[in-house]
Amino acid sequence: MMHETPLPAGYHPLPPGHLANVVTCLEMTEKPPLRPVPEVAGLSLERLGAADTQRFRALFRAIGQDIMWFSRLVMAEETLAGIIGDPKVHSHALVKQGRDIGLLELDFREAGQCELSFFGLVPSEVGSGAGRFLMNAALERAWGQPITRMWVHTCTFDHPNALSFYRRSGFRPYQVMVEVHPDPRLTGHLPREASPQVPLLEGTSLAGR
Repeated sequence: MMHETPLPAGYHPLPPGHLANVVTCLEMTEKPPLRPVPEVAGLSLERLGAADTQRFRALFRAIGQDIMWFSRLVMAEETLAGIIGDPKVHSHALVKQGRDIGLLELDFREAGQCELSFFGLVPSEVGSGAGRFLMNAALERAWGQPITRMWVHTCTFDHPNALSFYRRSGFRPYQVMVEVHPDPRLTGHLPREASPQVPLLEGTSLAGR
């Protein structure tokens, strides 16, 4: 949920067991020219549906464990199945030589718009050219639908090159927010050793709540 009341200037302590990160929202209102794709052999996209929740979660973890992806890990099974099984939500696994290496999700549930709700690669494929292949596929699919706006958000937990990659792909920043949420390593949704670059502050453990 996005809140419209801005934070005042200054420092703001967090509740025990919580994290904060800076979120940048970006958008485009027309299809941009596609950037060249490096030669990467054996890439294909496979559509995921309601029966693929285990495959989705495994790929979600493989991509997001060290960049603090947790939103789909805290969902009930039927909720996740309902999202990726929705005909207006296009979830895809990027497959390389039989192995899932990337995730692309385009959400068309808001009329005339597409949210690039998830986009990522497993760490071993970052910088391989697979990301540009995946982004071009995202832009082709999104703007092949009757939309007037495509948007995405990234945050300070994401890969350090994510924001510049989105901007090179044609997205323009339009809003900055601060997100506060329970540390998923303390709730048990991510391993305690996940995202070692983010300090784990014990505070009051939320595990089991």
